[in-house]
Amino acid sequence: MRRWLLSTFLLLQVIASVSAADQQVLEADADEAAAANLQTGAAETDVVQDAQHTWSPYQNGWELVHEAMVELRKIKTTHHRKTKKQVGLFGSLFQYAMKALPSLRMSAPPQEHVAPVITGPLLEGVKLLQESADQNNTDAIYLLAQLNFFGNYSHPRNFKTAFDHYYRLASYGNSSAQHMVGLMYATGLGDAVERDQAKALLYHTFAADAGHTRSEMTVAARHLSGIGVTKSCETACKYYKRVADKGMAWYRSGPPGGMAFTPEAHRLSDEVGGVYGEGASVVSSGIHALKASPNSDAYAAIDDVIEYLDLMSQKGDFKASFNLGRLYYEGQRGLDRNVDLARRYFAAVTTMYWRSKDGRAVDQPKPQLEKYASKAAGYIGRMWLRGEGVRQDFKLARGWFERGIKHGDAQSQWGLGIMNLHGLGIPKNVSKATELFKASADQDFSLSHVALGALHLDQGTADDLKIANQYFEAAARWANIEAQYYLAEMIHHGVGRDKTCGMAMAYYKNVAERAEPLVSSWAEANQAYEDGDHELAFLDYLMAAEQGYEKAQNNVAFMLDPTQSRFPLPSWVKRQLPKPSLLQNSALALIYWTRSAIQQNIDSLVKMGDYYLTGIGTEIALDKAAQCYTGASEYFQSAQALYNLGWMHENGVGLNQDFHLAKRYYDQALETNEEAYLPVTMSLMKLRIRSAWNTFTHGRINSIQDEPSPRKDWSLSEWIANFLQEDDIYYDDVYDDYFEDTITGSDGEPLGEALDELDGVLESLIILGLIGAILFLMYYRARRQQAHREEVEREDRQRRQQNGGADGAAQQPQAVPGAQGPRGLFQQPGDPELGGWPAGANVGH
Repeated sequence: MRRWLLSTFLLLQVIASVSAADQQVLEADADEAAAANLQTGAAETDVVQDAQHTWSPYQNGWELVHEAMVELRKIKTTHHRKTKKQVGLFGSLFQYAMKALPSLRMSAPPQEHVAPVITGPLLEGVKLLQESADQNNTDAIYLLAQLNFFGNYSHPRNFKTAFDHYYRLASYGNSSAQHMVGLMYATGLGDAVERDQAKALLYHTFAADAGHTRSEMTVAARHLSGIGVTKSCETACKYYKRVADKGMAWYRSGPPGGMAFTPEAHRLSDEVGGVYGEGASVVSSGIHALKASPNSDAYAAIDDVIEYLDLMSQKGDFKASFNLGRLYYEGQRGLDRNVDLARRYFAAVTTMYWRSKDGRAVDQPKPQLEKYASKAAGYIGRMWLRGEGVRQDFKLARGWFERGIKHGDAQSQWGLGIMNLHGLGIPKNVSKATELFKASADQDFSLSHVALGALHLDQGTADDLKIANQYFEAAARWANIEAQYYLAEMIHHGVGRDKTCGMAMAYYKNVAERAEPLVSSWAEANQAYEDGDHELAFLDYLMAAEQGYEKAQNNVAFMLDPTQSRFPLPSWVKRQLPKPSLLQNSALALIYWTRSAIQQNIDSLVKMGDYYLTGIGTEIALDKAAQCYTGASEYFQSAQALYNLGWMHENGVGLNQDFHLAKRYYDQALETNEEAYLPVTMSLMKLRIRSAWNTFTHGRINSIQDEPSPRKDWSLSEWIANFLQEDDIYYDDVYDDYFEDTITGSDGEPLGEALDELDGVLESLIILGLIGAILFLMYYRARRQQAHREEVEREDRQRRQQNGGADGAAQQPQAVPGAQGPRGLFQQPGDPELGGWPAGANVGH
């Protein structure tokens, strides 16, 4: 009986899985998909395109889903982009002053765990979706999960309910739901489930094998870093290649030249100078510090730059008009692409050089106008070629390109080369295209490098492969996504390059991460953060972080970091609301600081040390803190890490207490970052006092010691040479400013060099004279000593003769000191008077 029940249950489960495999989520109607994603940060389904998966709009409850979407469209949503305009010094002071003012308002205690009430169209829509979900409609189940996870249409977030819906849908084999279940197991969001990296990897692998792009990136990142699995370069490379192939297919599906998109990935901490603030973080201190003059626009907001350039453009400045055109055409984070405005500014430049009537150049153009007009013509031709803001017109594109080519514009040469290569509006001519590409590549135009590399790669010979590799590497210097993909393919397959898994995987990873609009939620995350919805932004950043984006990992950790403020104000003073519970997870912050540090982020590594040192999100581990600081301080990269190591040595926390080593680390911190002068100086003063007291009391701690200076015994000639050299340096430094170009000869040339030569001759003569005087005095002294010895010997002889000739004759003459006869100018070695010879004690007796 039990076997029959078990067999029946398994059979029903297989039937349910097979029937659900043909149900694809949110693909029946494009409007429904857009409405469902209206307020989500990452409501991406990533439906697998497969021949055997065909969606039928007539699954149970589809009418209820349609009615629910009608109700949800009635909810009005507002989106706005905040201006990142700098407020200046006084504006910043005013903001801080307002924050510091006491907020003495009467309010009731905060009420927690109060369930929000939903009404109106949202309530009706949820009821309809729930009724449809009861009929196992996969669209309804997925929409309910999205509503509870992301809080779409102001629906209250409930991660436990969201997980239940995702888990139910994942059991049907839906890859998008499997991806979300893996995400929740990996992060433990909202305590819906306990963090389990093994289950997270399992569900992501299921979704990745079904072709889910984001899960493919997640599995690749986990095998790369060894998260919940053993590191495997081959596995990581396999999954990153899948995503890179999709990204390149998407990129090439656009107009000639590839898809145009604005990179959105960035670190939130960089906007405030790094995780430790301006001047204290690695990204804003030392060699990475932004050193610009007060008149530079390096610190200016993009709104101010555009306003200034527009003013100069209205005054007829063609350079300002061209730069405005480039800004609007290429776009950047905080500035959306606007090809219509870009074309208008480019046209303003071209009309200054070419007449509108006949297209001839003006007679006397302004200096450099020809150069900028040709570049503007290249951009306008590119717009006509790609159909950006205008209908695609190859004839007009060719005309603008030919204008630019007359003056050597690289982009125009590339554009006309593309038209000749593919026969766009003109007969196909590969040789002419190659010639144009080479002329453009000589000006280091990356798109021409890629085109030439592809042409040589198609030839397949060893020499062509070598040349293709050189072109691709030249384009990769400019972060060209297609060049990086070609290099990854060549290395992965061993074509013209050695097969190296690590390098191929790195190129595939770059290509996959660059295809942001296809594979990530960066745009939604940035928009939500600027709109002030930090919880939604956090969820979107979290999804990108799980995919292996280092900047997203840094953002997640930064938003969760509880130690951002070094001087917290009392709760009764500040007006800032406390962080929501979703953003209060120190353990999760440590996880993403660690993953960011694994990808070579030095500040994240220092943050890891702080967490281990103070026990934030984990138990106190002083040895791990010291390891993190030591790793971050290698090659003097982080002054903060060096300072922390000095503090640990000074206080004996986690390291041996050693005042001398502490001083070394403090000195290295100041050498790395000059802005650390005040804290390092104060720490050194305190350290010296402690070291002096330790020395006075004969403590056991190693006190500060003077560094031994190497000594060298110099000969007389070396001493004189060094003395003269230092003397020349001193006088050159002091007097060069006074006598340079002040005295000139009859030929108008300064006499400084002649005077220097004369001074050198006089100094030489004086030195020689001094040496001669010293030698004469030594000779005179020796002669005086010899004369004194002879006189003493003569007096002694006369005294002996007077006392008795016989006895005196019988006795042997006694040796008289210094009576050995002439001994030359210097005393001989071994002479008993050698020690007193320099003193001249007998002179004058």
